[in-house]
Amino acid sequence: MRTVREILRLHFEHHLSRRAIAHACAVSPTTVGDFLRRAQGSGLGWEALSALDDSSLKTLLKPDGSAPASRKPLPDFEYLRTEKKKKGVTLQLLWEEYRSIHPDGYGRSQFCELYHRYVRTLDPVMRFEHKAGDKLFVDFSGDKPSHVDRETGEVIEPELFVAVMGASSRIYAVAVPSQQIPDWTRAHIGAFEYYGGVPACVVPDQLKSGVKTSCRYDPEINPVYAELCAHYGVAVVPARPREPRDKAKVENGVLQAQRRILAALRNRTFFSLAELNAAIAVELEKLNHRPMQGLGKSRNQLFEELDQPALKALPAERFQLREWKKAKVHIDYHVAVQGCHR
Repeated sequence: MRTVREILRLHFEHHLSRRAIAHACAVSPTTVGDFLRRAQGSGLGWEALSALDDSSLKTLLKPDGSAPASRKPLPDFEYLRTEKKKKGVTLQLLWEEYRSIHPDGYGRSQFCELYHRYVRTLDPVMRFEHKAGDKLFVDFSGDKPSHVDRETGEVIEPELFVAVMGASSRIYAVAVPSQQIPDWTRAHIGAFEYYGGVPACVVPDQLKSGVKTSCRYDPEINPVYAELCAHYGVAVVPARPREPRDKAKVENGVLQAQRRILAALRNRTFFSLAELNAAIAVELEKLNHRPMQGLGKSRNQLFEELDQPALKALPAERFQLREWKKAKVHIDYHVAVQGCHR
């Protein structure tokens, strides 16, 4: 309120222009004009206004008391946010549809400003708008499930692979023996088949199974992983090192898998990887059917509405894993492959 009092003082006592007051108080001329208009609308002079305490002055000059409420119909912002995730849908198109229903509604610039203001209230740090069927985020969980070897009693801790669709946040999770290339590859095949289609690109972390040479700007993709993605027609866009926001979707997906799957299975004992994965699949479906807080829809519902129609079809044949190896030709013109000389 100190700035408001200074605006009023400079106007009533020194008769400065709005622009000069704005420059002196480090505010915009529009703000100065708003407060002066509200002060004049109160019918009080400078002596009466200056005698009021901060609370009374704030109540007197609040925007609700002087600015007439807009009678233009507000757009359905949640509907706009959902529609904008669909492929090819822009704010221009949504505004045109809005004006076809409400010819006396907001103009394009105000419509866009209202929408962006609404989006900023949802998550002030979010920077990504995920298009339907565009990206699949993948990673391994730091927390691991476990099963017991029946013969030796040894507790085995496999890796938990997690994949998340960008627009719908639908999660896929499966336990695999390791993070090595064969298991990494099979986990991706399982994810594509679980979703019933393939996205435009996959966003992995820069682990060795996916990225041969890690680099912030030009990472070298592992040949086997590149062959897998070429078979399914998927581009690989690795997240930058030490930039978790590049794959925030899967970071949250891993957290949900730990809380809703691993925590739910913590008191159960499994005696094989297949038995463990069967239990994971049951808890995974519960998670994907669970309504998301703030949206009122489950991940499965959003997937059917957004991602599923935009996914490309699976190829006719499943990818066959091949091992790549750089071999040195010996003096006898043979190369060693898996202990054999060929």
